[in-house]
Amino acid sequence: MPANLTPAYFEAEKRFREAKSTQEKIVALEEMLAVMPKHKGTDHLKADIRRRIAKLTQTVERKAGGQRASLVPPKEGAAQVVIVGLPNAGKSQLVASITKATPTVAEYPFTTQNAVPGMMEFENIKIQLVDMPPMVSGSTPFWVPPTLRRADALLIMVDLSDSPLDQLVDISMQLEEMRIGIGDEKPEEEPGWTWKKAIIVGNKLDLAEVNGTAAADLQALRDEYEGHVPVLGISAKSGTGLEELRGKVFEVLDIIRVYTKTPGQKPDLTDPIILKRGSTLADAAEDVHKDFLAKLKFARLWGSGKHDGVMVKRDHVLEDGDIIELHM
Repeated sequence: MPANLTPAYFEAEKRFREAKSTQEKIVALEEMLAVMPKHKGTDHLKADIRRRIAKLTQTVERKAGGQRASLVPPKEGAAQVVIVGLPNAGKSQLVASITKATPTVAEYPFTTQNAVPGMMEFENIKIQLVDMPPMVSGSTPFWVPPTLRRADALLIMVDLSDSPLDQLVDISMQLEEMRIGIGDEKPEEEPGWTWKKAIIVGNKLDLAEVNGTAAADLQALRDEYEGHVPVLGISAKSGTGLEELRGKVFEVLDIIRVYTKTPGQKPDLTDPIILKRGSTLADAAEDVHKDFLAKLKFARLWGSGKHDGVMVKRDHVLEDGDIIELHM
């Protein structure tokens, strides 16, 4: 089966060839792995890249005395959402408030120098949020662009108390320099560009309300971006809007939770399979185990608005909350 590699993959491969340091090579390889199409035609290539990453990581760890070589946090949980923003927008405060991570939180800028991951709970799943160093034009660390490209979505944070529209213009320009676009309205494919789902979050709602600018600035953001990128107002410090944010992150990721059960037993509702919306029964079977896909005859389904236990075939499109009983 042909690999059908994408322009984004070849761009990452070019960065790997041009990399001067071992860490830069590791970051480029991780990006190649992240943007590579997922099908049987790329299985051998994936395995080769993973071996190369492991070998380079061992080399750097020997030199660094065990320090982790890769600066790109590995994906954990149901999905990875990377938080970007200008200095002092409140990214670290959000991660500290909505996860169990403990990034440095201070009133002065540039307190975050590395990527700091934390796990945000949403109902019965966990979504990884990654706090990034602040965006400053002309001084982007080499590992930041591939981290943004490989993320499942971006959370773009602005300070509502300090000209949020101007901040978004600055952030958008920096993302364009990295050839990263945001939103649902993807233009014609351009080589080397990556298009990401995103949420715009106006933080420090409490301060903006004191200043009397909150409502007007939030509406201005929505007028400019709503319908293209969702916009929310929060206060990471006081907790205002954080529950709504959890739900919006899940919605933007466009994923579903599917549960499995064995005949005669109750389903396990604590550990769902995470799939992209539009996935089929065959996709779920392959996620459980690749052998299941080859041997699958049919499944019984609970959910999707159908009768409980109805028989469905492998091309049936699943919905969030479905329960499947696979039969070989």
